[in-house]
Amino acid sequence: MFGGNNMSESEAASHLGGRLELDAQVAERLRGRLPMVAAHTVTTITAEVPAYSGTLTGQMREKIENAVRIALGTFLQLIERAGAADPSTPLSRALEAAYALGAGEARVGRSMDALLAAYRVGARVAWREVSTTTVRSGLSAETVAEFAELMFAYIDELSAASVAGHSDELANVGRARRRDLDRLTQQLLAGEPEEVLRRSAERAEWPPPQTLTVAVLPRSSLRSVLAALSPHTLESGEDLPGAQWAEEAALLLVPDMHGGRRRQLATVLHGHRAVLGPARPWVAVDRSYQRVLRTLALGVPPPADGPPLDTEQHLARLVLHTDPEALADLRTQVLAPLATLAPATAARLAETMRSWLLHQGRRDDVAADLFVHPQTVRYRMGRLRELYGDRLHEPATVLDLTVALAFPPPGTTDDEPTDR
Repeated sequence: MFGGNNMSESEAASHLGGRLELDAQVAERLRGRLPMVAAHTVTTITAEVPAYSGTLTGQMREKIENAVRIALGTFLQLIERAGAADPSTPLSRALEAAYALGAGEARVGRSMDALLAAYRVGARVAWREVSTTTVRSGLSAETVAEFAELMFAYIDELSAASVAGHSDELANVGRARRRDLDRLTQQLLAGEPEEVLRRSAERAEWPPPQTLTVAVLPRSSLRSVLAALSPHTLESGEDLPGAQWAEEAALLLVPDMHGGRRRQLATVLHGHRAVLGPARPWVAVDRSYQRVLRTLALGVPPPADGPPLDTEQHLARLVLHTDPEALADLRTQVLAPLATLAPATAARLAETMRSWLLHQGRRDDVAADLFVHPQTVRYRMGRLRELYGDRLHEPATVLDLTVALAFPPPGTTDDEPTDR
């Protein structure tokens, strides 16, 4: 039960009480001094341990004094019951109380440093008072020394039980909060109603920011990136389709990286092969998440060593690929005059048409873009005018051609070589 102990309760009890039999008269004198020892111990703790200064007052002081009396009384019982059939009974109660004390300290937010300091102070004060009684009772120096050894071993057992209680409570609280944060993260990504999100944020003790920004990166980079971000950053283990560039991808919801701070986030993600979504109000971060998913679906991997792939730099591509089937139909429609040509010839002419539209008919710029001679551009555009006729001058046709040819079809890239 008590993770901080290195021996069982019965072994500890035997270790503490099996070596010294205390005279009943001396034990009675010690027991009579317990209230005074407890009061003096608490007074000294409040004076010497800053974490308890001003906190051990009123009912709390009475409880602590009573706990000290019980702890010392249990020790005396252990000494008196040396050799009894079941020496663990009093120690078990004391260890349970010490375990509960450690757990309580964790619940109120105090570290174990404060409690261990209190144990050290308490042990010193208690022994000073107890040793005075034992010496005045005529115990030999050897017996007093053994008494001191056993008493400090007993304090070690109590402090170990408190450490275990403190650690277990922190672990339980940490697991519960982790579950609450995971639930909140999934609700945010699912676009749950605002009232649901606010309740979950309160339960998880997570302070809502103004905005959240979704970022995706390889899990291998997660630790170094999180170290540079807000401690309120949320993490999801969501499987991400389209993130094949990462063996295992991690998804982060980063608070308040809107406006000028977006550049800071991009700097943190630089070199981590990341994808960066837009900042959105925290209750609407699912829209940032969907934007990232649509960008991943384009099949454009983030650079291996450079800035993150910013979804806001691909808005036109995202708009055009919202309905891939409609875009494919539009390409087929506007390129119909090329359908009778050989595929390689049709591809060269379509490529020339795209560059011509994007460079607004500047022949030298088109030639430089395609790495061909300006005369080649002139020849190809002549062929296209023959195939399209007057439609090349109609605004509606120019618009359709510009939209249809703005980006390569899905599954290809701008850098894909063509037969020239």
